Amino acid sequence: MSVEHLTELHGLLAFDFPSPGENPQLPAAETVAWRVATDPYDEDADENFTVAFERFLDTVSASRVRALIIGQWGEAYDNDSGEIVELLVAAKDRLTSLEAVFLGDIIPEQAEISWIEQSDVTPVLNAYPRLREFGVRGGSGLVFPAVTHENLRTLSFETGGLPGEVVRGVGDSQLPALEYLEMWLGVEEYGGDATVADLAPLLAGGRFPALRHLGLQNSEVQDEIAAAVAAAPLVAQLESLDLSMGVLTDAGAEALLAGQPLTHLKWIDLNHHYFSASMAQRLRDALEPSGVEVDLAEPGDEEEDEGEVWRYTAVAE
Repeated sequence: MSVEHLTELHGLLAFDFPSPGENPQLPAAETVAWRVATDPYDEDADENFTVAFERFLDTVSASRVRALIIGQWGEAYDNDSGEIVELLVAAKDRLTSLEAVFLGDIIPEQAEISWIEQSDVTPVLNAYPRLREFGVRGGSGLVFPAVTHENLRTLSFETGGLPGEVVRGVGDSQLPALEYLEMWLGVEEYGGDATVADLAPLLAGGRFPALRHLGLQNSEVQDEIAAAVAAAPLVAQLESLDLSMGVLTDAGAEALLAGQPLTHLKWIDLNHHYFSASMAQRLRDALEPSGVEVDLAEPGDEEEDEGEVWRYTAVAE
């Protein structure tokens, strides 16, 4: 799986805020998800991200902007997102209609996902109490202490390695409106040190009463996660479950089949799996007759070296 630029956010198509000197006709501020970015390798570029962001606020009707995508802000492996967070917080009295933010819309051609240096991103949530959707790409340096937010409905973390401290912070947060939670847990080599124990408060249920979708993805311990999910009280309230992108084998599938019923789900995503053909069929036979959409379309890639089999998550570096 490749990491791509967002094409939409919060149901709005992404629109690149133009560079200086470009004069396209701009859409109405509330009709698109505005992507603001700078290219540090463009020899003709004469503004840094701070200048570009101020120009954005001065050019569009900032008070009507609903969705904002923050792309490359410089050399993301040398400069963390702390300054970007500060800019967003400082603009809170201008971006009064903001409902969605994605921080770090950076693709591998610009910087590998594990190179993106993040920071404490929770000041954005504190500054925008009306925010409904918040996403982050990149786990290096990412900090997410427990927060309280009354209106957030979607929270996502796309990483090659999500710190356990972040997972614990999410689990300790008060997010009564949260409906959709997605976490790419990644691998230990790139900072993904979260354990199944870190997920326990979340999986126990009760913390997020409105949650209907859970994604615990891209993990090298996907079998252990599947076993925990199979016994998790939280699952009963879900409508969809995503365990894709990780190293999920027959052992994890067996745990899912032996655990609590999953037949109430509308769909379950198990893409990038390492199932035998017989196990894949068992999953379909167990779930599809009840109307569950089971996505098994893409098996993962594995290598064999001197008799040892190597399996990988979909996104790491």
